[in-house]
Amino acid sequence: MLGAIAGDVIGSVFEANPIKATFFPLFHDRCRFTDDTVLTVALAESILEGTPYVSLLKSYYRRYPKAGFGGSFHHWALAPGAEPYNSFGNGSAMRVSPVGFAYDSLDEVLDRARESAEVTHNHPEGIKGAQAVAASIFLARTGSTKDEIRDYVAKTFDYDLDRTLDEIRPRYAFDVTCQGSVPEAILAFLESTDFEHAVRLAISLGGDADTQACIAGGIAHAFHRGVPAEISEPVLEILDEPLAEVVRRFQERYEAAR
Repeated sequence: MLGAIAGDVIGSVFEANPIKATFFPLFHDRCRFTDDTVLTVALAESILEGTPYVSLLKSYYRRYPKAGFGGSFHHWALAPGAEPYNSFGNGSAMRVSPVGFAYDSLDEVLDRARESAEVTHNHPEGIKGAQAVAASIFLARTGSTKDEIRDYVAKTFDYDLDRTLDEIRPRYAFDVTCQGSVPEAILAFLESTDFEHAVRLAISLGGDADTQACIAGGIAHAFHRGVPAEISEPVLEILDEPLAEVVRRFQERYEAAR
């Protein structure tokens, strides 16, 4: 999960200032955590405590109202009810990484990813995006090769993973849909050589940088069995203590023994 948060923090600088290169400072004084981190931690707490996810989503929104939430989520979080809004935005995929780390079978990961998505993103593409990311993380942490991950995701979710980032990058633009951003983020992981490279590649697309780096970072964390200290330590310092405390507890329960 920390890898996803690191991707969000590093990518936060480039969401409104896209870059089409991999060479940039990892940390900047404008780096911050966004809604990607806030909702990822909310899901982690839900798993740790068994607390209903909807109530945590809404309470985390109230605690961090300026984290950068999308308009539809903003209206949902403030509404008295809890009906989903048929979204296929990549919000379902950006927050799902804890699911890939917490459960011990692919079937359960897929079921839990669906549950985490459909409270808001009940459109088939919104659910598919969350499941594809969670499954990639599960496969990565349980020893699958990159080719095996590529084949599974392509066949199961009908994502085109035969492209290269060099082919995609020149024409790629900001896209917050699952179908328009999740496959590209997964490709960033597949083409990478290490954790840092995965995050840099995702940001270099010049799209929804924090979310795509969040997705790629979560998978890379699982595949490489952790996040380098020179990245994880500054990221944890950027988080406030309530968020960092949940991250530490989740790591101790679900990641330390993996």
